[in-house]
Amino acid sequence: MPLPPQLQRAIEQETGQHPPKILSQAAAELSAAYRTGQSGSGVFITSRLHRLAYAAVRMPATYAAAHAVLAEVHRLLPGRPVTSLLDLGAGPGTGGWAAGEIFGQLESLTLVEADAGLIALGKALARAGEHDLLEQACWVQGDLRALPSFEPRDLVVSSYALGELGEGAASAVLRAAWAATRQALVVVEPGTVRGFALIRRLRGELIAVGAHLIAPCPHCAECPLPAGDWCHFSQRLERSRLHQRLKEVALGYEDEKFSYVAVARDPLQPVPARI
Repeated sequence: MPLPPQLQRAIEQETGQHPPKILSQAAAELSAAYRTGQSGSGVFITSRLHRLAYAAVRMPATYAAAHAVLAEVHRLLPGRPVTSLLDLGAGPGTGGWAAGEIFGQLESLTLVEADAGLIALGKALARAGEHDLLEQACWVQGDLRALPSFEPRDLVVSSYALGELGEGAASAVLRAAWAATRQALVVVEPGTVRGFALIRRLRGELIAVGAHLIAPCPHCAECPLPAGDWCHFSQRLERSRLHQRLKEVALGYEDEKFSYVAVARDPLQPVPARI
């Protein structure tokens, strides 16, 4: 899966103002933070160079995961137009770019992000990519833990964000997100033991408040996986030349592993059983 051409051009335009060597070093620092678990603190992106490196080497992966999940949600919500989106922990607008590709009737985006620098980058990418929907998006700067409620939207998404908040805060944000959901709520986290453990817990909390599972589970019963095992999916994405250069790799693709849960307000035909 490649990035949308206009998004790739926008990333190249924004990163082109800095030497590749400096961006490559920033990308290496981000990778080290992910490997050591520092990303869970939510403060591992500390400079404009880090934000640009994130857009070049990490945004394509989170876009691929979000696109895969939202495409499945779209497939399983036939005849239910999605015209508004709320993205909690939006980063530079990754979920908005993915949703805009999938939901053709989408009219409004509300993007909540704590980091002012990522908001500025998201706006710059929208302008450079000439993406009308994202240029007109409503950006809200704020820590999810400090926002007690959100305006209702058809689709509410939180991608790679709740895992950075801590268990109690993640549950509180989930409750507020569900209260703002008109049609469907989607949570995506890394496809790791830790990421799936959070998804599994949030899945149970959503079922307890009456949410109806869309995917990936074919049932609302207790998850049968034993402790320590994890359910995850993989989406292959194409690496651009810029992506390869900054990560200093030769392979033209990578596989992003993710875990997710998607629920709806109203009952749906369950997905087929999985093996």
